[in-house]
Amino acid sequence: MSIGNFVVRFFRAILHGLDSLRKILHLFLLLFVFLLFFGALSGGPPQLIPQEAALVVQPVGQLVEQIAGDPYDRAIAELFDDPPPQTLVTDVVEAFRLASTDDRIEVVHLELSALGGAGLSKLQRIAAAMDSFRESGKRIIASADYYSQQGYYLAAHADEVYMHPEGIVYLQGYGSYRNYFRDAIDLLRIDWNIFRVGTHKSFVEPYERMDMSPEDRESRSRLIEQFWTMYEDDVVAARGLPQGAINDYSQNLVEYVRSAGGDISRAALDRGLVDDLLGRAELRELLQTYVGVDSDDDTMYSSVHMFDYLDQMHLLRGLAVKSENVAVIVAAGDIIDGSQPPGTIGGDSTAALLRQALADESVKAVVLRVDSPGGSVFASEVIAQEVEALQGAAKPVVASMGSVAASGGYWISVVADRVIASPATVTGSIGIFGMVPTFQRTLEWAGVSTDGVGTTPWSGELRPDREMAEHTRQLFQLVIEDGYDDFISGVAEHRELDKEYVDSIAQGQVWTGDDAFENGLVDQLGSFDDAVMAAAELAGLEEGAYGQKLIERQLSPTEQMILDLLSVFQVTGLDPATFVDAPTPVEVFATQLQKLITHASRFNDPMNVYSHCLCEIE
Repeated sequence: MSIGNFVVRFFRAILHGLDSLRKILHLFLLLFVFLLFFGALSGGPPQLIPQEAALVVQPVGQLVEQIAGDPYDRAIAELFDDPPPQTLVTDVVEAFRLASTDDRIEVVHLELSALGGAGLSKLQRIAAAMDSFRESGKRIIASADYYSQQGYYLAAHADEVYMHPEGIVYLQGYGSYRNYFRDAIDLLRIDWNIFRVGTHKSFVEPYERMDMSPEDRESRSRLIEQFWTMYEDDVVAARGLPQGAINDYSQNLVEYVRSAGGDISRAALDRGLVDDLLGRAELRELLQTYVGVDSDDDTMYSSVHMFDYLDQMHLLRGLAVKSENVAVIVAAGDIIDGSQPPGTIGGDSTAALLRQALADESVKAVVLRVDSPGGSVFASEVIAQEVEALQGAAKPVVASMGSVAASGGYWISVVADRVIASPATVTGSIGIFGMVPTFQRTLEWAGVSTDGVGTTPWSGELRPDREMAEHTRQLFQLVIEDGYDDFISGVAEHRELDKEYVDSIAQGQVWTGDDAFENGLVDQLGSFDDAVMAAAELAGLEEGAYGQKLIERQLSPTEQMILDLLSVFQVTGLDPATFVDAPTPVEVFATQLQKLITHASRFNDPMNVYSHCLCEIE
């Protein structure tokens, strides 16, 4: 046998052995997966909804139009019992809608202790769903250890309102406060170059003042007074209280608590804000009188949680998609250039969703649900152009405004065929600004200088370590003024208004939905459901003949496979969280630092030109 043949046979044998080993390992892997699969099946079917049960609706954290974060990261976080403290408004609304016709659901237990912030328009949308549910003859029992202002708004729309004896109803009213940094900027020797158009465009004020400007104070005072009136009127009507009772309670809280012997929960009871003060055990006993005792735990009442209920109902009823659909695309958060995760509006990523609706033959119209204070002008225009592409393909677009659709949020809304706002929407803020900080004086103080040569006046001009030259400042201001002119010209064109009139109601001024309707900035006041019906009407779709199709970022096949495998682990009793160590203090610090960096990176417009509104009303 020649040496050559020996070598060939030797390596052939090795390859054959490796191939055999691969097949054996593959067989073991398949066997392992099958064992996990059958183990999951042996765990039994999902827990059935009791024939007589309370639906537990327990919103946690912020009420939002869209859960923030990458879908894969969110799914992993949920598997590891660390979901983001947010609750979708649509989930709460859908739960009430489904339960209203479900004979198994006798009552809804609305538990509001963990509810965080929420815009008034979101609260109004849920309250409308609660009112519809009550029309079915079923009851809503609201409870909380402590009622925030947002939580109490929802509680007031329930049939019965209970609070823990050590609780409080805290109605602080609406306000708008922020920090101002002018002195700090001077101390740090930073040159904060600011360019803007709009007498009321207040986003830049914290960087150039130490207090609120008279224009901003007037605008915000008008907003918060209208919101407080809306809040009070809604709660008084829902709760059946005397006119002015809510404002009276807030204004005279100290007096009422003193009259109750220092017991702040008793003060709320005395003023009729709650029906009774019950501890948790007493509350459970009360709910047992409605739905009976839980079959597995006689200390609890028969119940099903909202998320379990929705999962099972969607599994049984399927999706609301038909051969002809109104697509829903959510645009929530700051508008940022590029591709961004949900909870922010990426110029490229949101445009991609709109193109998906354009390419989908089953989509006949689109509802763009906007809940945004604005951001990058460039990204806003990218999105607006995709809206116009849909219209060019005879697919009408309706903008449905959430709690905020201002500045860039209004920019992407105004191009729609119809614009619908809630009375409590914050909108307008039609204005433009730019900010470019430079740090040459800070560096000089630290003993660092910058020098060099260039071929044109623009060489090295946008370096943060060099003072901005006058010709650069002039250029920026010209760009800002042109951007503002584009903005008001676009509003005038799409709203069929005189440009000078638009300028008079623009200038960065913010309006409630009521004001915006009066000023001609929106077509009508209404809800999300009104927007869906309007889109279907514009597309010529008959009532009941069309579905709704949510278009959002989907998991990749690999991401879905990993999640499925982790889910199987979880069902078979292997908790994925046990394989992950608790974060160290350094990791916690790094996470917080990353959040700060991420927030700063939101100012990434290619031209440093923004249409953004500090519209937070607390």
